[in-house]
Amino acid sequence: MRTTVVVVTWRGRDHITACLAALAAQDRPHRILVVDNASDDGSGDLAAAYPVPVLRLPVNTGYAGGIQAALAECTTPYMAWLNDDAMPTPGWLGALEDALDADPGAAAASSKLLTLDGDVQSIGVGLTRDGHGVDVTDGPVFGFCGGAALVRTDALRQVGGVPTEFFCYYEDTDTSWRLRLAGWRIVSVPKAEVVHVHGATTKPGSVPFHRWNERNRLLMLLRCAPLLIAAREIARFAAITALLPVRRNVPQAANFRLGLRIRVLGEVLVMAPSWIRSRVGRRSGTRSPI
Repeated sequence: MRTTVVVVTWRGRDHITACLAALAAQDRPHRILVVDNASDDGSGDLAAAYPVPVLRLPVNTGYAGGIQAALAECTTPYMAWLNDDAMPTPGWLGALEDALDADPGAAAASSKLLTLDGDVQSIGVGLTRDGHGVDVTDGPVFGFCGGAALVRTDALRQVGGVPTEFFCYYEDTDTSWRLRLAGWRIVSVPKAEVVHVHGATTKPGSVPFHRWNERNRLLMLLRCAPLLIAAREIARFAAITALLPVRRNVPQAANFRLGLRIRVLGEVLVMAPSWIRSRVGRRSGTRSPI
């Protein structure tokens, strides 16, 4: 077994058994490790009865914290990240392993995520000029989508693992960027298909969703982007926030709520010194993508 498939769950009772059943149908041997983020709905018990090993955490550490906790337990060369609401097709793991075997310079391979209707949700992550991570459905990718991907365990450890402070969202883009700065590539593997029930646990559009997205993007830029770009984006975020009380026709989305944006700014400013100190050294010839 060359891969440990890590399934992080929190209140995943409604879908984790479908995920584990899909893993049981894989055509490549592997180890499974379920990380139970202090679920209160019996998700961990369901997984243990399947039966698979379950790492039970005392508190909910989010997706990022769950993956990082599993990294300390991983003894295989490859480590797969898989959402508990994702159901891989039988050849999924084999296609990912074959892709990394064929490309020693690639640190991670991203899957093709499909909706329940069969539409392509993501083949990886792209990066906009202002540092927003976006799902890519066609063409080259900047990073892997953390919902279903395979990563070289040693490479992940070499770049410092997963940013547990993110809780969830942008941990895959931040990790991909640090891998790229260390000289690795990220590849997309369209043959590695996964059906994904997007947002089954964390609800897109909710207040926590927007808080994590806005904050984590700015923190990622502080660590990985040129400092002038990071400063520009923080200043832009602050300017938009300052103008909200006098602006007409403010969008109804939660990320335009004044209280949420003030909280994000406060958290970023408090955390900025340590994130700047953790900035990744650039290999000679490595250009910033933004």
